[in-house]
Amino acid sequence: MEEDGGPPRYEYKYVETTLGGFFTSPQHREVIDEYAAQGWRLVQVLPLKYNGHGKPTDYEIIFERKISVGD
Repeated sequence: MEEDGGPPRYEYKYVETTLGGFFTSPQHREVIDEYAAQGWRLVQVLPLKYNGHGKPTDYEIIFERKISVGD
């Protein structure tokens, strides 16, 4: 419960990223580390696009963080 007696409130951030190809490194780890350092918590990773073999190539990473009372 929050100070006002209500349930906690959260804000969400949605970040699109790619898994990377055969010769590129994946970006998802850097994205997660960057947002975690800013106080965001990883909630979910959803595939957005697939290649011709059915392998996910693009993702949406969803983060949340608690909103302080008075924000």
